[in-house]
Amino acid sequence: QVQLVESGGGLAQPGGSLRLSCAASGFIFSIYPMSWARQAPGKGLEWVSGIAPDGKYTDFADSVKGRFTISRDNAKNTLYLQMNSLKPEDTAVYYCVRGSNSSGRRGQGTQVTVSS
Repeated sequence: QVQLVESGGGLAQPGGSLRLSCAASGFIFSIYPMSWARQAPGKGLEWVSGIAPDGKYTDFADSVKGRFTISRDNAKNTLYLQMNSLKPEDTAVYYCVRGSNSSGRRGQGTQVTVSS
């Protein structure tokens, strides 16, 4: 069965960094594009970033472009999101999503709070 388990969230100060990880199992990770999405309090699910199956192509929402980096390790079935220069508006539950948009199977999420 498909499992996606996010980790690495927490509290960060504005301007700080966090690195999220997503451990995938139950499917052939290396053939799927993967994405990160987030949901801020009182708002809908927002696609944040995506990566091709081989990791050679990445894309980002305008709101995080230049600050976030997505990567994957297909040997470890793991997806990553490096978040730098964090802003209070980045506060949200972050989800690992199977697929190239926010509508695919996702994990339970990890909370990221950016506050001083």
